[in-house]
Formats: sequence, C-alpha cells, structure tokens
Amino acid sequence: MSDDGELKTRIAELISRDGPMPVSLYMMICLHDPRAGYYATRAAFNRDFTTAPETSQVFGELLGVWTGIQWTHMGLPKKLNLIEMGPGRGTMMKDMLRMVRMFPRLSEALDVTLVEASPLLREEQKRTLEGHQIRHVESIDDAPPGPAIILGNEFLDCLPINQFVRASGAWRERQVGLNAKRELVFGLSPRVEPPPGLSSTGDEIEHAPALELLIDKLTRRFSTDPGRALFIDYGPAMGSPTDTLRAYSRGRQVHPLSDPGGSDLTADVDFARLAGLARAAKLHVDGPLAQGSLLTKLGAGIREKVLGDANPARAHDVSAAVATLVSPDQMGERFKAIAISAPSLGPAQGF
Repeated sequence: MSDDGELKTRIAELISRDGPMPVSLYMMICLHDPRAGYYATRAAFNRDFTTAPETSQVFGELLGVWTGIQWTHMGLPKKLNLIEMGPGRGTMMKDMLRMVRMFPRLSEALDVTLVEASPLLREEQKRTLEGHQIRHVESIDDAPPGPAIILGNEFLDCLPINQFVRASGAWRERQVGLNAKRELVFGLSPRVEPPPGLSSTGDEIEHAPALELLIDKLTRRFSTDPGRALFIDYGPAMGSPTDTLRAYSRGRQVHPLSDPGGSDLTADVDFARLAGLARAAKLHVDGPLAQGSLLTKLGAGIREKVLGDANPARAHDVSAAVATLVSPDQMGERFKAIAISAPSLGPAQGF
C-alpha cells in the first residue's frame, strides 16, 4: 500500500467532513495529489502497465513518419510545434524524433513541447530525451503558438470520470463513501440527471468532463493556427463506456479503492462523444480507427522487416512486439486512433 495508507486516511477524512465524493474527484486525488498521488510520486511504466511505445520502437517511429506526412500536407511550415500530452517516460517522443530525421527540413523546423505536470516524470523524460531540446509545460495552453502536431497516447484514459447508474427507475451518481468500519466503499447518490450528449445502452454510463475542456482548448488553438491532434487510446468506437473504472498495480488488476495513490486508475475513452464534441465545434474529425489499421497503413510490416533484417538475432522478438501492436486479438482492435484537425486541413493521412 502506498505511503502506509496515508492518502487513504486523508480521503476518509475528507469524506467524513464533506460527505461522499464523486468518482472523478477520487480519481483526481489518487492520480495527482502532490504528496502521494500516483503520477506525482512514481514513474511505474512497465511495472504496473506497459504502453505501446514501451512494447515496440515501431509504434513511435511510425508516428514520427505520420508527423512528417502531416507537416508536408500542411505546406512545410518553417516552424512546427510537436506537442505530446502525457508523454510517459518520453519513449514515444524519442522514437518519433529518430524517424523525423527522414525529413531533414522538418528536424530543423521542430519545436518540441511536452505537456506534463508530474515533476518525477519530467525528470524521467529529460533523461530519456537527453541530447534533444525540449520544453515542459503544464497545459497545452502554455505551448508556443504556430502550426502544431499534437499527440496523446494513453492520455485520455487517465482523465477523471463520473459514473451514473440507473437504479429503481432513476439515474444516480456512483460515489466513494465510508462504511461503518471507515473503509472506502462505492455507493449511490440521490436521483440526478446525467449530462446531455451521453449515449446510454444500458443502466450504467460514464462521463469524462475534461473532454469538453480538451475540445475547447483545441478549438481555440486551431482557430488561429493550423494543426492536427492525434489521440490513441482504448474504448468503444460507438456508444459511451459503462462501468470501466480499473486499477493496476505491478501488472495485476486490483480493486480501485484498495490502494489510493499506489495503483494506476484508468477508464475507457468515449470516442463517440469526443468526435461529437469536435464536430460540434466545427473541427474536422477522422476516426476512430483501429490502432492496428492505422499502424499497418503507416508501414508497420515494412518497418518490422527492416529491423529484423538489420538484426536477425532479434527478428522474432521484433515481429512478436509488432504483432502485439497490430493484431486484432491484442492491442490492434481494442485501441483506437482519432484525429482532430483545424477545418482548413481536411482529412488526415492514414485514416
């Protein structure tokens, strides 16, 4: 348990004082509390979970190729902001920059910004990207103006969610409260109305309020400067997620209330709602498209062969890792890609 349960004790005190809290507030505290939050105090990539960039260098390399293609489509601007939201250990950006060298003028044009609030992860990213000039900001609003390619891999799934449950003929919000033993437990609020725009297919539904904020930020940016944003994450292509809140610790799924701050919390992304919000804001939307389809179109098979031929002793491992990324029964179908662009740019290549 993290910090001998110190964060759990503080959450219990908050609930005792203010009453049960929504799931979104619980997630925010667990992930971002400055003293004991998951992202503030531990860089556990490849221990609690493994992301696509950590699975194979091919993932980031292909997104580097994608960036070069978009830059060409944008008319080869002399300055291009390459912005990554939630860059983890910096592995994806490192692999992207390796492939950007295929576009020499793009290497000269790039200005790299990492949107990262965690001091611990910032230091990890600096080590990974040693030798590259990077900038850290806490919000995409703080990134420099100008044409931009914005990427976020497994960024949206960490956004806090609210959960709603239909019980006894009425919608109620799931909350985190205390039982008689002062243990954290889930409960339900009095009757509430879920936010509009959700696509309910049953008696449970999730809502990530930060999706509206994200679209607002992209809309403001793209109203003055051309740009594309590419997000890759897991979730249904159609319909809003239901009960998908999960926690992971050391590669195992654990109960979301068992170790506040000591386990990663995540939930499926509502791609349909994200696309709807973007279209309502007059932005151009491509996807969601299965990750495997996008990576295959970008040349995953070709890159796999090049790496295998260059190092025959590792060819099998390279192929297995690429298969993990693209196979429908692994990450290929569960993970989706969605591109959100300034209307002037039209469709994104690869979709």
